[in-house]
Amino acid sequence: EGEWNMELILGILGLLCALYFALLVSIGMDFSWIWLVGAVLFWGIAAVHKYTVLHSIVIAKGLKIAVIAVFAVGLLIFMIAEGCIVSRMSAEPKENLDYMIVLGAQVHGERPSRALKLRLEKATQEWERCGKPILLLSGGQGDGESITEAECMKRFLVEKGIPEDKMILEDESVSTMENLQFCERLSDCKEKKTGIVSNNFHVYRALKLAKKQGYQDVCGVAAGSDWRYQIHYMVREAFALVKEKIKGNI
Repeated sequence: EGEWNMELILGILGLLCALYFALLVSIGMDFSWIWLVGAVLFWGIAAVHKYTVLHSIVIAKGLKIAVIAVFAVGLLIFMIAEGCIVSRMSAEPKENLDYMIVLGAQVHGERPSRALKLRLEKATQEWERCGKPILLLSGGQGDGESITEAECMKRFLVEKGIPEDKMILEDESVSTMENLQFCERLSDCKEKKTGIVSNNFHVYRALKLAKKQGYQDVCGVAAGSDWRYQIHYMVREAFALVKEKIKGNI
């Protein structure tokens, strides 16, 4: 009965991963394939376990230990990454900022995506309280975008009553790394008191990238994120952190 329960649990976990994968694919979410990998992994483990039990196959102790060790190390790295992410998910800005960088996110045609809209709403909310800093709107134009992310952000913020002369548009970047590099070329934000606005799960990585690039007085400004995809965002961000660490960017 215990063996059957284990296979059932693994099967259900695989099914949940597959359903989440289908949901993410239906909305065009990037990195969604990781959930398909998870489904195949759970189903694969269940199948191997069932096969070994039916055929009374005894797996070598050394192999078991090796597999468990690899899994444990991977899980430890993942948990450390998640802990780092969570540590900055409630980041609030300092007062009297000189600059506020708003990191770009996907634009649908000329409309901000849900993620970008949340960043812009947070920037609007904090702008006056932070001393009306210069807004560095950073983001180029990608697939499916009729205008640059920077232009989309400008239009949104102007509608919210923020003067256009308080904005600098950086409209060439296509990654967080470039967001920060190109903003520094357009201003002296690296030497000044600067806030970085992004969705909560992304703040830790953005700050680490900024500090690696030499930003001297930087803080995070955490906007919300869509709760429906929060699990995916957290998993994706953990992999992104590890990748940036391996590349030496953080």
